[in-house]
Amino acid sequence: MPERHASPGEVTQRPTSAAETEGGPQPDSADVTTDVTAPAGSAPGKEAVQETRQAAAEPGGTDPGKASAAPAEPAASEAVATESADPGAPAPAGNRPTADAANGDGSEERATVGEAAEDRGAAADSGSAADAAAGPCLDGDASEATPSDASAPAAAPPAPAGSAASAAAAPAAPQGSATPAARAPDEQPTQTFAAVGSQAGRTPGAPARPGAAPVGGPWDVAATQVIPVSAATGPARTEQPTDRIVARAAGGVEQPTERIQMPPTGRPPAGAAGRPRRRKRLLIGAAVVGLLAVLYTADVLLSLGSVPRGVKVAGLEVGGLSRADAEQQLRAAIGPRTTQPVTVTAGEVQSEIDPRTAGLKVDWTATLDQAGSQPLNPITRITSFFTTREVGVVNTADERSVTTAMEQLAPLVDTPPTEGNVRFEGTTPIPVEPVDGRKLDVAAAVKVLERDWASGRPVDLPLIPLPAATTVDDVQQAIDTVAVPAVSAPVTITGEGAQATLTPTAIASALSFRADPEGSPKLVPEINIETVTDAVKPQLASTEKPGRDASIDFSSGSPVVVPSQDGRGVDYDATFKDLLTVLTSKNSPRQVTAVYADQPAKLTTDELNKLGIVGEISSFTTGGFAADSGRNIRRAAEQINGTIVKPGETLSLNAVTNPRNRANGYVEAGIIEDGHPARGVGGGVSQVATTLYNAAYFAGMVDVAHKEHSYYISRYPVAREATVFDNVIDLKFRNDGPTGVLIQTIWTPRNLTVKMFGTKRYEVTSTTGPRTNQTPPSTVTIPAGKPCSPSQGAPGFTATDTRTLRNLQTGATRSETRTVKYNPSPIVVCGG
Repeated sequence: MPERHASPGEVTQRPTSAAETEGGPQPDSADVTTDVTAPAGSAPGKEAVQETRQAAAEPGGTDPGKASAAPAEPAASEAVATESADPGAPAPAGNRPTADAANGDGSEERATVGEAAEDRGAAADSGSAADAAAGPCLDGDASEATPSDASAPAAAPPAPAGSAASAAAAPAAPQGSATPAARAPDEQPTQTFAAVGSQAGRTPGAPARPGAAPVGGPWDVAATQVIPVSAATGPARTEQPTDRIVARAAGGVEQPTERIQMPPTGRPPAGAAGRPRRRKRLLIGAAVVGLLAVLYTADVLLSLGSVPRGVKVAGLEVGGLSRADAEQQLRAAIGPRTTQPVTVTAGEVQSEIDPRTAGLKVDWTATLDQAGSQPLNPITRITSFFTTREVGVVNTADERSVTTAMEQLAPLVDTPPTEGNVRFEGTTPIPVEPVDGRKLDVAAAVKVLERDWASGRPVDLPLIPLPAATTVDDVQQAIDTVAVPAVSAPVTITGEGAQATLTPTAIASALSFRADPEGSPKLVPEINIETVTDAVKPQLASTEKPGRDASIDFSSGSPVVVPSQDGRGVDYDATFKDLLTVLTSKNSPRQVTAVYADQPAKLTTDELNKLGIVGEISSFTTGGFAADSGRNIRRAAEQINGTIVKPGETLSLNAVTNPRNRANGYVEAGIIEDGHPARGVGGGVSQVATTLYNAAYFAGMVDVAHKEHSYYISRYPVAREATVFDNVIDLKFRNDGPTGVLIQTIWTPRNLTVKMFGTKRYEVTSTTGPRTNQTPPSTVTIPAGKPCSPSQGAPGFTATDTRTLRNLQTGATRSETRTVKYNPSPIVVCGG
């Protein structure tokens, strides 16, 4: 078939490529694809598209080339000019030419040529001679030209009069002829554009195109025109669908670009298609909300009067049950616990509390009330399907009984902090690391027990930590700066005519450290003067003349005054005043010179005779101690024996006997530690305290300070006994009489007797009240490896003691009553 070449300025139709023919990607059947070329010799990159339409009312009459006249096109119809910045660049794939169609109201509707084709139908319908003759139209009803379309009859519309395009255009082929117009050798295939005629302007007798939408308005009068396009120049490129139409006006003069106006497509207004969808979504949403409201209402109505979902009481699920069913389940599960011992733990100590003795009961109604009522918040109701909420048991308790139970447990739990220290093994210093202490928080423990006793689990009671004031570094500093230098060599004491040696072993025995939280260093070294004196005194005894205080000899059965005697000897306090400096100094020689002084009697014969010590005024005996305790009792009795309490003076048992340590002759024996039996150095001295207290009680002395044991010990009088503990607990009494009081102690392996001599002023009697408020013992388990003495326990109680004093001179009497509360003696299990 001869090939037709487009003249410069014409728009050519791109032939279908081989790939497309063989099944490759095809353009949309409604898309108009054009190749745009510029006239030869024109400036590259300046391409314009201009559509010229001839109005029917144009001056000069009707264009004879048109098949029918059309009304004048509105002024709003303007051509669009699209300018390419790069004349050689391919147009974006899939891009369609767009056109703005002016609606009747002056507004514009923008649509692609392909969209117009979809709305109006295909341009070339089989069997429609009128449509075939009309050819592609500018409003988008353009059929895609392919090689197979060459045989279709087509009428070439005449060009407008006077235009360059009409001169270059080939004559139109006769109707029904398949032969295309002759083309110049360099001519390109051309795309013809036909104006869309109105129904009224359609050629008489031409049938309407099947499925074509009616077209009206001023657009139908547009004349058919061939827009010449120049031949393409530039390098060959892969053919792509293009949507740019470039043209020049006749004469090659570049025209201003204009917007191509498209006719109304007949489609619904923008947004109209989305309205049904929005309406549908609203209906669905309303239905869902309504369904949820129905479900919510049903859930609220069905759960009225029941316990809220997800509620647990003491680990028992009761949510969703009626209050009656929930209470029944709680009584079945928790009820037995009200009569069973409750296990409590405080650190390593474990004990049991009887809920009946402590007055612990469950308030079932208040417990369920605490769960609350049905929530109305829909979110809360939904989450209750997946969450749980623990509600505590509401209890009624005898506050005093629960507090008493905790106070009984406290001595077993309380542990004072152990400060860092240094001890010696022979002459080797050993560090003692500090250990924090603890104590039972009684007030908080009462609340915890009342809250958790019915949980069925052991109740962990709160503790208050008691941190040590010293650190490991403080201990190491004491070793490096004091302990090691102190025992590095012996010390020589030079006396009058004799020398004594203080060995490293004696130094180690006398050296100790005291914690001083506010000091620097925090471990303060101390020398026990009595220990070093005992080590040196025998070596210097020959250089001394001993003195003697006036005393009373009881060997004959009645007191006999032994006269006093002054002496001269070593003043060991003055001698060893700077011993610590000698022990720790690197430059000073390890030598000390003994200091001698006269030693007058502390109690002269005259003073003793004036004290009015004329006879026995009281006596008291206790017994039943163990052998190891007996040794400590004997040592304390020796220190007290012969002590004279002058008028107005106060005697302190700790002042007379401390320090009660190994260096001072005490041994390990039974003690009460943390409320239960244990062992410690100096154990048994409490028996001395009880015996001495009763002797002072019946002598009419003034009670200054004393403390009973935490639980009752059967060998002592009820509410009339005392204990001591280092410098914490002491026994003190005052002589408020005009005469002195002499104390005599008599020790045997079976008992201890304390007698007081002076001038008797009172006749003293004691009245013990009944035991009341008895409380049963608890069980304490001591971990394996800790010191422990098993015990069967004993109940606690409250008792009173009344001392009545009758003045022997005036006959006046007065009474003093003391109330004592004893804790139960715990049942101690060792190694549990």
